[in-house]
Amino acid sequence: MLCTGAICSMNSMDKTVQCKQPRREVVGIVPAGGKATRLAPLPCSKELLPVGFNYVDNGCTFRPKVISQYLLESMRLANIKKTFIVLRDGKWDIPSYFGDGKMMDMHLAYLMMDLPFGVPYTLDQAYPFIANAIVALGFPDMIFKPENAFVNILTKQEESNADIVLGLFPAFRPHKTDMVELDDNGRVCSIQIKPDHTNLTYAWEIAVWTPVFSHFMHDYLLSLQKVDREKENDAQIVEQAELQISQVVQAAIQHNLQIETVVFKDGSCLDIGTPEDLLKAVQTAHKIEEDFFRKV
Repeated sequence: MLCTGAICSMNSMDKTVQCKQPRREVVGIVPAGGKATRLAPLPCSKELLPVGFNYVDNGCTFRPKVISQYLLESMRLANIKKTFIVLRDGKWDIPSYFGDGKMMDMHLAYLMMDLPFGVPYTLDQAYPFIANAIVALGFPDMIFKPENAFVNILTKQEESNADIVLGLFPAFRPHKTDMVELDDNGRVCSIQIKPDHTNLTYAWEIAVWTPVFSHFMHDYLLSLQKVDREKENDAQIVEQAELQISQVVQAAIQHNLQIETVVFKDGSCLDIGTPEDLLKAVQTAHKIEEDFFRKV
C-alpha cells in the first residue's frame, strides 16, 4: 500500500498500515498597521528603523539592520518560509524594502488592513490565506532572545497538539505588556492586560496556533461587529473600542481551547514603542552583533 505524503509503517502480522500525517504548513503573520504616534515624527515606518547591523561576507562587511528583520530571522530559523505582513495604507516603504523576501530567504506577501479596531482585526485580514495552516505570530517592533524561540514553541505545539502555544518572557515592566497567569501544569488560567500592579512574572510576546484558533478568532470578531442597519443601501460597521489580541485569547480560554506555554526563563524581549525603548533596543542590538562578531 502506498501512502503519499505520510510516514507509513506496516505490522508484519496483521498487515495493517499506520500513517503519520505530516504537520500542516507553518505560515508567519506580522501585523504592521501601527501609527507609532509615541515615536513620531519618523522618516520611515517604525518597522524599518535601523537598530543594529547585519554582518555579511563571513563578518567582513556589514549593513544596517532594521528592527523587523530580527523577527523574520527568528521565523526563518524555525523553517518558516511563507509570511504575510499586514499593512496600513501609506506604509509602502515596508514592501519596497523587503520586496518578495529574497533577502530573507523567505516568501513574503502583503495584505491591507480593513477595520482599524486593533491587532485581531489586522490579523484576521490574513484569514482566507491561513485558515488551514499553523500560524506563527510575532511583532515587528521587538527584539527577543533566544533567537530560536519559534523553534521551541512549534515543537511544543506538535508534541501537545495544543490550539495555541504562547511564548513567555520575563517582564520587567508589567504595566506595558500582557501578563500570563499559569496553573500548576503550565497552562494559561488568565491574562492580565497591562496591569498597574501584579505578582505575575511572565508576559507573552510570540505565539503559534492551529486552525482551531484561527476559526475561533474569525467568528469571534464577526460576533463583535455591529452593523448600522438604518442605512439599508449603505450598511456601515459601527465604530468600536480597540480590541487587544489578549482579549481574544482570554475568550478562547473561556471557551475551553487548549492553551499551552513555553517559558523562556532566561530570555528577554524589548519593543521600540517609545524613544526610551528605542534607545535600549539599539543598545541591545549592538550587543547581539558584538557577540556575533566575536564568533566569526
